[in-house]
Amino acid sequence: MNDTNRKIGITEVVLRDGHQSLLATRFRFEDMESILKQMDNIGYWSVESWGGAVFDSCIRYLGEDPWERIQKIKKLMPRTPQQMLLRGQNLLGYKHYGDDVVDRFVEKAKVNGVDVFRIFDAMNDVRNLEQAIKSTLKHNGHAQGTISYTTSPVHNIERWIELSNKIQDMGADSLAIKDMAGLLTPYVAFELISKLKETIDIPIHLHCHATTGMSTPTIIKAIEAGVDNIDSSISTMSMTYGHTATETVVGMLENTNFDTGLDLDKFVPVANHFKKIREKYSSFEGSLKGVDARIISSQVPGGMLTNLENQLKDQNAIERFDEVIEEIPLVRKDLGYIPLVTPTSQIVGTQAVINVLSNSRYSTITNETESVLRGEYGATPAEVSSELQTKAIGNDEPISCRPADLISNNEFGSIKEQFNEILKSESLQVSNSDENVLTYALFPEVGTTFFKNKGNADFFEKEPLEFIQTESEIYKVSIDGKNYNVEYAKNMDPIIHNSSDSLASINKNVKKEMLGQNGLSINAPLGGNIFKVEFEVGDEVAEDDAVIILEAMKMETAIKPPKSGTICAINVSQGDKVNPGDSLFEIV
Repeated sequence: MNDTNRKIGITEVVLRDGHQSLLATRFRFEDMESILKQMDNIGYWSVESWGGAVFDSCIRYLGEDPWERIQKIKKLMPRTPQQMLLRGQNLLGYKHYGDDVVDRFVEKAKVNGVDVFRIFDAMNDVRNLEQAIKSTLKHNGHAQGTISYTTSPVHNIERWIELSNKIQDMGADSLAIKDMAGLLTPYVAFELISKLKETIDIPIHLHCHATTGMSTPTIIKAIEAGVDNIDSSISTMSMTYGHTATETVVGMLENTNFDTGLDLDKFVPVANHFKKIREKYSSFEGSLKGVDARIISSQVPGGMLTNLENQLKDQNAIERFDEVIEEIPLVRKDLGYIPLVTPTSQIVGTQAVINVLSNSRYSTITNETESVLRGEYGATPAEVSSELQTKAIGNDEPISCRPADLISNNEFGSIKEQFNEILKSESLQVSNSDENVLTYALFPEVGTTFFKNKGNADFFEKEPLEFIQTESEIYKVSIDGKNYNVEYAKNMDPIIHNSSDSLASINKNVKKEMLGQNGLSINAPLGGNIFKVEFEVGDEVAEDDAVIILEAMKMETAIKPPKSGTICAINVSQGDKVNPGDSLFEIV
């Protein structure tokens, strides 16, 4: 046991992972603005405020510029290091980028306010960490290399120690153990950190989720073993899918050899502030009220659970949540026991949803699942299912080198040219700054839509409706100057009170029902947006042709015909929203 006097540093995660895990990453900047100066005076080692799903959520749902968000946070918190979660060669997107794009992104993130870069790779492929660590050091940031902790027949302590040594050899300033699903048990944590302290010299940070109920005892044993820093979230935004409460960690270490030196009284206004904000976004809360022991086997991380529940609600399939949870570890095994952390958690989760909703495993394979099987994300921890791999990529040879080695050395320049063409063709009054180019690089379709509608609050997701009656869940809604009281509850259609209007008559987004009239109808396996239409009526298509690219659950899914034929009808256009079962195209 390490019993020397050692001050434990605290990283507060409420501004990123706290609300990503509990509320599907819905905090707006205005929700945190008034409390930031008080948080700046607490004395955190760092505050995690950027990266992860925040960037995506800002441009997809909230209509906020993520670069402006980190600038504002840094201005209000000048004393506290700002930390981001960076997906290595994936940056904040869902594919690999060239080394020049990685370098430019890290440079701009540092300039705009990020101090600490927690860098991980979903595969734990160390080759995918190298450039991000190198760039962070080059631009005078703190490079925190990360192991994405998981359990499987091929993962053990020796493997984690080997990976940690490689991370240190790359020049990382510190090491993070990222336990995104709450799988790290107290005694394994003690053994792992004790051995790491014998083999590496850099500080060790621990990030644990509370989903399985093990985070707090795991933190205690990790501290006893020698860990240097702990991630936690303010009490009113803690536990269940999230993290152990900051006040709990500070309180239990008070007057010990590991005292954080932080004042518990200073957390009170912070906790009160976020209590009110959490109530505002209660509709995004997951169903978990305590501990979910199923996660020990399914390994679904906290941030994924709330998103998964909301996504299944969007698919009108929340009743199949348990089936999806059971399917996830099966898909994970087929994909080589990959850790479930962004983007692999979304890849596995989306594929599991499609498998369940279609009542047929792998009848539709997402583009991202195919990319994993092709080796485009790097080396998987174990061999993938050979049968599934053949189904996805045929006789193609999977990639064995570092995927980024196959990307142009001037990818940023090419992306900037594309962005300039879009600005010109769409007549957008948007700067071609490096920051905007990077936004487009990470999310081409969503980013373009964001730039088209930036400043138009009506286009983006509205703030939660005014809650006026708790027990019966009645909301006040104003449409075209008319006020309605809409009653809503699970497993029932909304009921409109104080009005003779039907719901359909006031819903401006009701989509015309699409029926296959002339041929075999190919329907949407799940709800989403039409990203691309690759063929036209009259084109002959083969079984493997991607006729429609559907963006659903932040993943792209190629919709292919079940047989060869001629397209006789295309029932959607690029940008359309579709529901599960909607006819996309027809073939004869």
